[in-house]
Amino acid sequence: QVYKGLDIITNKVSPQEQRLCRHHMISFVDPLVSNYTVVDFRDKAVPLISYIFARDKIPIVVGGTNYYIESLLWKVLINTKEKPSSAPRLDSDRKVELEQLDSAELHRRLSQVDPEMAAKLHPHDKRKVARSLQVFEETGIPHSEILHQQQEEEGGGPLGGPLKYPHSCILWLHADQAALDARLEKRVDDMLAAGLLEELRDFHRRYNQQKVAENRQDYQHGIFQSIGFKEFHEFLVSEGSCSPETSALLLEKGIQALKQVTKRYARRQNKWVRNRFLKRPGPNVPPVYGLEVSDVQRWEEDVLKPALEIVESFIQGREPPAEPLRMEQDEENKRSHRVCELCARLIIGDREWAAHTRSKSHLHHLKKRRKLEASGGTVGDSGDTETSDEDGSLPVP
Repeated sequence: QVYKGLDIITNKVSPQEQRLCRHHMISFVDPLVSNYTVVDFRDKAVPLISYIFARDKIPIVVGGTNYYIESLLWKVLINTKEKPSSAPRLDSDRKVELEQLDSAELHRRLSQVDPEMAAKLHPHDKRKVARSLQVFEETGIPHSEILHQQQEEEGGGPLGGPLKYPHSCILWLHADQAALDARLEKRVDDMLAAGLLEELRDFHRRYNQQKVAENRQDYQHGIFQSIGFKEFHEFLVSEGSCSPETSALLLEKGIQALKQVTKRYARRQNKWVRNRFLKRPGPNVPPVYGLEVSDVQRWEEDVLKPALEIVESFIQGREPPAEPLRMEQDEENKRSHRVCELCARLIIGDREWAAHTRSKSHLHHLKKRRKLEASGGTVGDSGDTETSDEDGSLPVP
């Protein structure tokens, strides 16, 4: 929502609603800026929060993207820019340049300067590997060392540094999965009725058509990675150059893809709340209050009234009437490394390993090995190793 344009696809708050309460951080970044990061967001948002507090008001951070909210609550980010700027640069940054390199080369470079971080990251996770390498290049300090320094600060923990706003609370609006899925599908239909296609056509014509023609479109950075734009790529680039029947099929394909990816994103966001907020280790975690929104007809009773009571209690310094949500911390090791010799794959994390050992690909190789052993043969490099796994694991480079 920080980017100008695509107001419908990004579900920006309407001008009418903005007049009811002052909003910040909406539609102020040029759409062609591809290197706007969570650090830029934090560096602009934190002074705004201070400004709001100075006027004896209460800032309300609305999500959205929980990673960005986490960056405001805890000291978890590293700023590698020498001079913070209010406006992001139009040129590419070092991380984007590094991402152009081969995965194996990137991971090799990181292993040389920060072996601890390299051991934690999958060799194919180019974004994280590139970011860690960028941190070292621009600070001269290994990424892992900076993270240790944050964690060792008073109030720090395994996931980062101390809590920056000790009197904050989190209101988590959640719904039954079936109700949420139905609501998200209806939201896509409502967006189409509100003029989504016209918005996509206009944005494509003004900002992306030339990039596509020159084969330099980038759906991995900036506003072009927004859910809803890249899903209609085939429809947008072929419109007017194919039959009406083909165009209609591509449009329907885009609509269904948008619905699927929206539902998938909602699941990831809920998972983030559980893993990074509810299960966050250490004492410096704001209380999380769950508000049930499955039945929108009960908005006043189930959401608005209890939310106001919770916030008023915090303002007045008394215990809220509702109990915060609590979840047991997992004993799972998310950084464990295992190599499946059968499948020639590196698996990171206990849960991912369990999923891999149940996958069709792994079971296929296991069955094949048992047959060879029973017949007195040997297992070698047969050259027919599959290239993908249902669990999402990746081949060892």
